Amino acid sequence: MDLVTLEEIRQVKYRYLRCVDQKLWDEMADVFTPDATVDYGTHVYGQPLKITGRDEIIAFFRAKLGPDIITVHAAGQPEITVDGDMATGTWRFEDTVIATEHRIVISGAAFYQDRYERGADGKWRIAHTGYVRLYEAMLSLDDLPSFRFTAGPSSAASSAATTAGASVADAAVR
Repeated sequence: MDLVTLEEIRQVKYRYLRCVDQKLWDEMADVFTPDATVDYGTHVYGQPLKITGRDEIIAFFRAKLGPDIITVHAAGQPEITVDGDMATGTWRFEDTVIATEHRIVISGAAFYQDRYERGADGKWRIAHTGYVRLYEAMLSLDDLPSFRFTAGPSSAASSAATTAGASVADAAVR
């Protein structure tokens, strides 16, 4: 098997995860094929979330993962099979979502099931990604009076709050 191809596929998955967490929607668009699909089996929406098309996927992320939603995704243990310009992958992942406006923390785990395609430009992209949760745990920030956190890099806007012992994100969860 071509180790360069395996690394290119790993990199596109890692880029997807990083772009979600850093909210880099323009950069994220390049990780998907134009007709990509997602199928997120999360309990948050009450039913699986199915979206078709790169533009619709990116629009969903822009609308639903604004600045009041902090996410951290970690994926590993990839099992990747390559067949020409097509590939499949299974990835174990865990994530944490802190929704400050809704005052909840969600943590969960699942296995991504992905399909990849190599484009005419030679770049691998995600044609499909999806998962069904193994578990999803939700906590209300209102039930955790001692819960405090600091998030994000310091900025001029938050330096005064940080100096006072709290960050903008910390203030948002109080």
